[in-house]
Amino acid sequence: MTATAAPNMTDKMRAWLYTSAPNGLEKALFLSDNAKAPRMTAQGLGKSDIVVRVEAASINPADYKLPEMTAAVTPRFLASSSSASLPKPDEPAPSGAKSPGFDFAGTVAATGAAVDTFRVGERVFGRCKVPPAFGTLGEYVVASYDGLCRLPDNVSFEQGAAVGTAALTAYQCIAPYVTPNSNGAGKVFINGGSGGTGTWGIQIAKALGCHVTTTCSARNVDFVRSLGADEVIDYTSQDVVKELTAKGKVFKLVVDNVGTPANLYKAADDFLVPQESHFVQVGAASSAAGLTNLLSRSLVPSFLGGGKSKFIFFLTKNIHADLEQLAAWMKEEKVEPVIDEVFEWTDAPAAYAKLKTSRARGNIVVKGAPAIKN
Repeated sequence: MTATAAPNMTDKMRAWLYTSAPNGLEKALFLSDNAKAPRMTAQGLGKSDIVVRVEAASINPADYKLPEMTAAVTPRFLASSSSASLPKPDEPAPSGAKSPGFDFAGTVAATGAAVDTFRVGERVFGRCKVPPAFGTLGEYVVASYDGLCRLPDNVSFEQGAAVGTAALTAYQCIAPYVTPNSNGAGKVFINGGSGGTGTWGIQIAKALGCHVTTTCSARNVDFVRSLGADEVIDYTSQDVVKELTAKGKVFKLVVDNVGTPANLYKAADDFLVPQESHFVQVGAASSAAGLTNLLSRSLVPSFLGGGKSKFIFFLTKNIHADLEQLAAWMKEEKVEPVIDEVFEWTDAPAAYAKLKTSRARGNIVVKGAPAIKN
């Protein structure tokens, strides 16, 4: 086979870039018309590469946590100056500039010589490799088979973009630890049900036949119930640990998307079933206290005051079969991407500012870049 590409390809593209983010990613982003684009030729493409023209991208906390944490530990004399003015769109892109983002939906623009599963022009959705060579806030991304799937006809690009990291995380945190569609599926507690991963988690757990208890603020109680939650704990007015403990040792699985309350893992011995149960940690505060709590949960043994339940710190993986399952459920309308807001391409920094408020219901999506006219 030979590499294939859509016509009128260019070596430049529009992209939101950053060089360093000491004061926050949303303040470091700048728009460039001269960002490096993937090389869509037989010589430039890897044999298994699949280049996608991005029509919509979903943003996640990892997008800003990684560059901001990197900036925090980089010596000042090595970091880019935070006081320097940001480049203008028509200026050359600075060396080393990167585009953020992992999740996308769009159309296949080019394929490597060994690719026979996707064709140019097909509608797809997926998740980039970590870290991505080209982030999803650019015109094009480079994907691989493991992180790519055909987009069902009844799912829009904006909805498809909202799958990626959040849905894969939710699926991989739940599916391996429950028995699908049987009385043995058991009870699942999802800590944090109204965000991107939480909204997917509720729907996926229900699709697998689980009874779901979740947490949220008072304003989101009806919202998470509409997604399928059987029981809801309002963390603003109720003590989460006390409410869970009062139910007894009934939960087969805990998925913690939040990282608080700090004593949740230690207390889990009082509400997880004694055998074959798991505590899966997804989210954690990026503060010093949050990191200390995470280390305590994962490293302190039970005889020194740590929890006794099996603790799993979760890292999302690109698995094609998992994306296929999510696509099948979306086609059957068993699950549906939940989108809080869709931002225009030019408003990407504002999208990250909203994401940081932690008040979004579901995912935040940014529309794709207008193509450069040659």
